[in-house]
Amino acid sequence: MIDVDDWAEIRRLHFAERLGVKTIARQLGVARNTVRAAVRGGSPPNYVRPRRPSLVDAVEPEIARLLKSCPTMPASVIAERIEWGHGITILRDRVAKLRPLFKPPDPCQRTFYAPGEVVQFDLWQPDIGIPLGHGQAAKLWVVTAVCGYSRFMAAVMVPSRAGYDVLWGMRRCFEQIGAVPRTIVWDGEGCIGQWRRGKEVFTAEYQAFRGTLGAGARLCKPDDPEAKGANERANGYYETSFLPGRSFLDREDFNAQLSAWLKKANRRRHATTRAVPAEVVYEDRGAMIALPPVMPDPSFCCSTRLARDHYVRFDVNDYSVNPRFVGRMVRVRADLDQVVVTCDEVEVARHRRCLASHQSLLDPSHAMTLRMMRAEAVVVPTLETEVEERDLSDYDKALGVA
Repeated sequence: MIDVDDWAEIRRLHFAERLGVKTIARQLGVARNTVRAAVRGGSPPNYVRPRRPSLVDAVEPEIARLLKSCPTMPASVIAERIEWGHGITILRDRVAKLRPLFKPPDPCQRTFYAPGEVVQFDLWQPDIGIPLGHGQAAKLWVVTAVCGYSRFMAAVMVPSRAGYDVLWGMRRCFEQIGAVPRTIVWDGEGCIGQWRRGKEVFTAEYQAFRGTLGAGARLCKPDDPEAKGANERANGYYETSFLPGRSFLDREDFNAQLSAWLKKANRRRHATTRAVPAEVVYEDRGAMIALPPVMPDPSFCCSTRLARDHYVRFDVNDYSVNPRFVGRMVRVRADLDQVVVTCDEVEVARHRRCLASHQSLLDPSHAMTLRMMRAEAVVVPTLETEVEERDLSDYDKALGVA
């Protein structure tokens, strides 16, 4: 059998040089029938190796029977059911070939968004420890957002996946975008909402937050990652373009570096839209809802009575309060950066939020106030009261024994 080079040369000599079959066969040293076949055939020679019998051929009907009953059955389970005693690789290959015959297709389609229609949100956890202080470090979460039309990206790292932190991250993302979309798309995040009995059920905190903004809400259905593919690809972009080679001092340093990088990333031409997100976002904003004059405040809030040790607990840390307010009701408010305690609208404590675990934070002014209160304390002496003493004879006369 000749290769493709000889086949091409035979056809060139015959059609371009007008040489006969005998002449071509003599020049190239091939048989005349080979030349005739090359001239008559319109496709290049292609060697196909004959299929060799496989060990799986004998058990293929049994594999098909198992896949018919359960199209998603793993190859390892099939091997156990048919008592397969050979290599698992050839069995996996045959199962992968047969599975599409029994499993219904699951096609997806490309989605195109109108300006201002959708912003997709997600949580991304960088695989790097962020210093928290007090010798501790942890992997924190980043709230990421992508505009469906312009592909403009926004992101901010938050201390936890708690609802108040995630909602604060959303607020910061909307401030970066500069407007609010008509619909906010989330995955089934517990602090946002979940699918229950075929219906979308949102948390009360999220409903209050998005209601203040006037935006709609939608949850992606389970096992439907394509529903927010733009955000999934953005998270991968963070992993490959932002994260490598970087180190961070704390959460604030991470957000500062991320913000500077996003300004550059949003000025790059997007591979899908072939447009610059930082330019197209103006069209997105024009069709979005304007930010309200007063943004929603998703901070953590609770009321408690200040105990004698003059500390309040938020998350897993204790924060000191002015000890002069011991025994009174105080209100604790915490956002991404600070923990503030008030009593009757009067601020009695303000601390920088601590992300480390199991810490007691004491404000020096509170310690000084406690020392002053102890110095002011006065021990009240016992009062000596004069009591009249009666003569014992008076008792004898009263009892008639005198």
